[in-house]
Amino acid sequence: MKTLVLVEHDNQSMKDATLSVVTAASKLGEVHLLVAGSSCDAVAQEAAKVAGVGKVHVADDPAYEHGLAENVAPLIAGLMDHHDAFLAPATTTGKNIAPRVAAMLDVMQISDILSVEGEKTFTRPIYAGNAIATVESSDDKLVITVRGTAFDKAEAEGGSAEIEAIGGPGDAGVSSFVSADLAEGGDRPELTSANIIVSGGRALKDGETFEKIITPLADKLGAGIGASRAAVDAGYVPNDYQVGQTGKIVAPEVYIAIGISGAIQHLAGMKDSKTIIAINKDEDAPIFQVADIGLVADLYKAVPELTEKL
Repeated sequence: MKTLVLVEHDNQSMKDATLSVVTAASKLGEVHLLVAGSSCDAVAQEAAKVAGVGKVHVADDPAYEHGLAENVAPLIAGLMDHHDAFLAPATTTGKNIAPRVAAMLDVMQISDILSVEGEKTFTRPIYAGNAIATVESSDDKLVITVRGTAFDKAEAEGGSAEIEAIGGPGDAGVSSFVSADLAEGGDRPELTSANIIVSGGRALKDGETFEKIITPLADKLGAGIGASRAAVDAGYVPNDYQVGQTGKIVAPEVYIAIGISGAIQHLAGMKDSKTIIAINKDEDAPIFQVADIGLVADLYKAVPELTEKL
């Protein structure tokens, strides 16, 4: 079986999410990567070094510079004549492109897989992760999104894949890139790749309080900053901080939940973390049911004290 993996990138470097998808794809068969972008040779060179990759297809065209799904999906659909499965990370980008590819191929998408059980058999979460379904496809072509936290990352070095330049249909003419308003993260790690995450909930009252309580602790730990949906909806932080079923799925070494009650929606995004630490003044909060370490305390006293002692 030949698999085609979408490389997520910014035209300069490959994003970590791709490496987990390579591991999933390798369980199905031969792995080919697709780099679709503009002036993206550096990404292609980086992708070719990933261990276990046989070939890197590079579509270098201004139409693919911003990864518009309306332009990239037809390119992928055309390549599926020579591939049996298309895999993408279950990120905002992957979840935007993969359904369009599935529609063009007239097949059912298999979303957010957790494991590969056979050539066409996979497990995936349902009911906000409270149950795991085993699904089998009867389609000739597979379109799959992969939950990155469920698979180890492939080695980024050690491979020597062939790089092949390809053409594509280019601009579909149905959408255009206007602008991007990117959050400035500084040296802080991205949520999906951070080893430590400090998350805050609605109990932090407002954005100023969130910044005052959460940021110093995250700075001391070199951690990424997350938030519950309630905190995002209340406007404390931007929505790219959101951890949960409708936010980012994370599995860091340490996840610190501060003032988060532990709604099912939030737990679905972080319960695979290696060590979960919860600080909440409500001893009956659901977060304590999944926490490895729980502190029943007023976060306004406990967190500054913890930050000071670090």
